[in-house]
Amino acid sequence: MRRFERRRTERRRRFLLVSGLSFALGALTAAGLSWRLDPFVADEILPSRVTEGTPAAPVPPHDPAGPAPVGPRFEAGDAPKPLATTGVSPGYANAIDELRDRDLLIPVDGVKEQDLRDTYFDSRDGRQHEALDIMAPRSTPVRAVQDGRIVKLFDSKAGGLTIYQFERSERFCYYYAHLDRYADGLREGQMVRKGDVIGYVGSTGNASEDAPHLHFAIFRLTPEKQWWKGEPLNPYLILR
Repeated sequence: MRRFERRRTERRRRFLLVSGLSFALGALTAAGLSWRLDPFVADEILPSRVTEGTPAAPVPPHDPAGPAPVGPRFEAGDAPKPLATTGVSPGYANAIDELRDRDLLIPVDGVKEQDLRDTYFDSRDGRQHEALDIMAPRSTPVRAVQDGRIVKLFDSKAGGLTIYQFERSERFCYYYAHLDRYADGLREGQMVRKGDVIGYVGSTGNASEDAPHLHFAIFRLTPEKQWWKGEPLNPYLILR
């Protein structure tokens, strides 16, 4: 009788052991399947897990008022360049004619019309230049081409020391870059008159040290009147 009881107790112990192991293996298998079938649950449990083939999250659009992005259009630390339009807008020729009638000053002392060379369509790092390079000795005075307001002084990685000036109607912006230094006391918000010295020719930014010049650009502002945004106009057509 005792032998029979010992055998029955042994069989019951084995049954409980096997049942426990089966339950544990079943739970682990179910958990593994849930990770494969529901990647969102798996990612919460295993944050470092990357699902192969899952598309990357979309990158939010850049806010032009924030820091300039790293990329083909801008480099870190640069001021945003004026946004070019595709082709020529319907009002492009009218804008050129209007500015020609204003008789803008050539912004660099000692430079005459016949000294200017059209560099607007030149290539710069794979992009259209969209500006006029006016060669002159270092420290040659740079003057405001028209009455207006200094809206931004910016130290750019590409443009070096730069000035953005709105003319009085605030429909056009004049951009002066690669300056050696600003005129003493120049500040943002300051009103300047045509011919006032606002800076001096240099080679700051990405300009060559042995080729100081003024990088001069003009662009037509959008209705928002943002200094970093507008349609480029060819200064050569205006100053000549």
